[in-house]
Amino acid sequence: MIQKTFAALAAVGALVIGLSVSPSAEAAKQAPAPSIVDLVVNSCDNPAPGAAPQFCVLKAAVLAADPAVLARLSSRGQVTVFAPTDQAFINLLGELELGGLDDIDTATLTQVLLYHVVPGARTAASVLPATRLRTLQGGFLRQAGGVLTDKRGRDAAIIGVNIRASNGIVHVIDRVVLP
Repeated sequence: MIQKTFAALAAVGALVIGLSVSPSAEAAKQAPAPSIVDLVVNSCDNPAPGAAPQFCVLKAAVLAADPAVLARLSSRGQVTVFAPTDQAFINLLGELELGGLDDIDTATLTQVLLYHVVPGARTAASVLPATRLRTLQGGFLRQAGGVLTDKRGRDAAIIGVNIRASNGIVHVIDRVVLP
């Protein structure tokens, strides 16, 4: 009986000590990591102090594309996104002599965006040794030395790497790649 009482008191004491040195339940709860879509929206709407938004056109493109693109980039499935900067989109619109995203039909815009997404969360350590990356659009991007080459032979340099999200990784590129 004394042994059972002692064991019970020891267990209660350990619990009390554990609770007193461990962080509170509220402090222990951490906000979930943002999804890829959250990162893009936050970069545009709430850029880091001193940083210019860089994905506002990408945000607009995702919202203008087939809703399946937004759903895929918001889902729990892991993907890697090669995210063109705003300047990359502005350069593409000038190159194609288009006035804006509204001049691109939804089906084409959807295919272009899916061409920037690779299945699985791939860090730079995984991307840089790869020579070909299969995209969700179904085509391939060639990769050599941190430069992606699209089906049309256009190059896009990877200029930012390993931006982590709850559902994958974002790498920033300086040009829109085209299927």
